[in-house]
Amino acid sequence: MPGYHPEADNTLLIYMGVTVLCGGTILYRAKKNQMEKATPLCLGLLLLFALEILCFATLRSYLALSLFSLACLVFYIYTPTQAMLPVDLKAVLITGSDSGLGHELAKYLDRLGFIVFATVLNEKGPGAEMLKKICSDRLSILQLDITSSAQIKEAYLEVKRKLHNRDLWGVINNAGVMGYTADGELLPMHSYKQCMDVNFFGPVELSKTFLPLLRKSKGRLINISSMAGGIPMPRFAAYGASKAALTMFSGVMRQELSKWGIKVATVHPSAFRTGICGTPELWNKEEQKLLEDLSPDVMKDYGEDYIDNLKMFLTYIPSVSSADFSPVLCDVLHALLAERPHGLYTPGKNAYKYFLMFCYFPLWFYDFCMGRIMSSPSMPKALRATETGKIEPGEEAENACLSKNLI
Repeated sequence: MPGYHPEADNTLLIYMGVTVLCGGTILYRAKKNQMEKATPLCLGLLLLFALEILCFATLRSYLALSLFSLACLVFYIYTPTQAMLPVDLKAVLITGSDSGLGHELAKYLDRLGFIVFATVLNEKGPGAEMLKKICSDRLSILQLDITSSAQIKEAYLEVKRKLHNRDLWGVINNAGVMGYTADGELLPMHSYKQCMDVNFFGPVELSKTFLPLLRKSKGRLINISSMAGGIPMPRFAAYGASKAALTMFSGVMRQELSKWGIKVATVHPSAFRTGICGTPELWNKEEQKLLEDLSPDVMKDYGEDYIDNLKMFLTYIPSVSSADFSPVLCDVLHALLAERPHGLYTPGKNAYKYFLMFCYFPLWFYDFCMGRIMSSPSMPKALRATETGKIEPGEEAENACLSKNLI
């Protein structure tokens, strides 16, 4: 037949064979070892397929086939998969399991077969009772106020007693408070101290107490920080500072504990519906404390209406927060069981995007973007002065309150 080249058919068959072999091997490897991210794998396979078409259409030679085979080999080698250790009844301690992320983590790890020590602020509260009801007998409830040195020591002795001859594999510092969100100048000192006590000093003391057990098992220390602990965000001066301190502590511990075989990971989630924002009753109480703490000069400059509108931010956060905890749960599981866990995890929508923006863009650009995203519903009273020196009675449009790009 004129123009027919049998060698082209043979080359096509070889291309298809190499593609099927490479793709099948990579998919099997990803399934066996647990793929970290599905998107890079799919994009990589699509690029390989496009490269195959390009090579066959333009070159149709064994040199092109060799180049394509080499590309498949390189992609296989660098496919981001990682071997996972077996659960094998590994014991894990989780703080702050009354509600939110800690509660979900306790249930999740219990379902997977871990021995779970779930610490709660109130062992007779609804969160603790729910865990007792739905979890297996591998889960133990421990009373623990993370700010109490005595209760931390009691929890250590209780865990050590219940472990018998087993090792403690992981400690997950999850307990935390956010407190009231307001301009840093407005927040009373007790808010700063409370955040530091719960979000930083408590986890540090608990880590120091349990590290001898982790040293024995060469296990994992996982600290749940926050996106606000990695990047500056308006109204999070107290919370962000405490989480930033925890992040730095985690980084130093990661370096220092590596010689003992202990792996340390920090988790920076974006916004999830954990209940950390509190309730309207709590907001009113915190607002009253804030107002009582302000000097007359500060109150005059900001205005009571500006301070009252700060609560709008707290009511808005849950509406743009994710109710699906699976990104955080999967990252914590990876930190617990991966042979080579990451030092930093950023689960949740936009968590990594804002972190990259802060690290790699000029600060003025980051500040501008964050100012737009986290804009207030109104300006302080002193800044609403017109050119005539009068005060504008109205506020800016409500839609300038918060951009839905926050989360």
